[in-house]
Amino acid sequence: MYLDVETILLVILFGFLAAFIDSVVGGGGLITIPALLFAGLNPAAAVATNKVAGTMGSLTSTFMFYRSGNLELKSVMKFFPLSFIGSLFGAWTVHIIDPALFKPLMLVMLVVVAIYTIKKKEWGSVSTFERLKPKGLLLFAAVITLIGFYDGFLGPGTGSFLIFAFLFIGYDFLQAAGTAKLLNLGSNVAALILFIILGQVHFAIGLIMGISGVFGSIVGSRFAIKNGSGYVRVLFIIVTTVMILKNVYDYIKEML
Repeated sequence: MYLDVETILLVILFGFLAAFIDSVVGGGGLITIPALLFAGLNPAAAVATNKVAGTMGSLTSTFMFYRSGNLELKSVMKFFPLSFIGSLFGAWTVHIIDPALFKPLMLVMLVVVAIYTIKKKEWGSVSTFERLKPKGLLLFAAVITLIGFYDGFLGPGTGSFLIFAFLFIGYDFLQAAGTAKLLNLGSNVAALILFIILGQVHFAIGLIMGISGVFGSIVGSRFAIKNGSGYVRVLFIIVTTVMILKNVYDYIKEML
């Protein structure tokens, strides 16, 4: 694949913008996937190559949130293998089941997430987290594994679902965002490994987008940490709403 100057500039620009948003609340794929398709990649290669940028961006964001004190590794690392393994199985399952079959469920889940977050105005403003009891911990572990599976299988909205899960157990928005990036890193790495094995990754364009995404992640994470949970909440609602509208538009387009 030949990369001209215009294509490289487009990938750099959209890689930065996507990582800025994705570093806080996820949803960067709404920007990067269309950009990669426009650059000339087929859909499978675009999804696979996007994992290169996603992995680099997630790693950067995780480090930024950890350094700021909004990510407690000790209490969260036990969920990392679950996200990783779930995503690995999800990416493998793509070759058996068409992911499009589960898009209606994803849309319903995004709507529930958006409505619940909008109605709960004070939700996530302060941390109310308490140690999970054994049953609650087991259920939460299952939820994280399923979200990891979803990321490897389909992907869009993973960041939102992870943040929502941690808000539900009492994290504030900033803590939830930082924790979500660590687990999203695990699911990104797992899917990327499988896509590399399958030979679907275009490394040149993926690394270009990934490098610009590193800078986008640094700026986005710093902006979120500086402006606090209120800013993250607003951006979370905006990005979730945009994902809902994008999926509704895709359904209407397919029906016409």
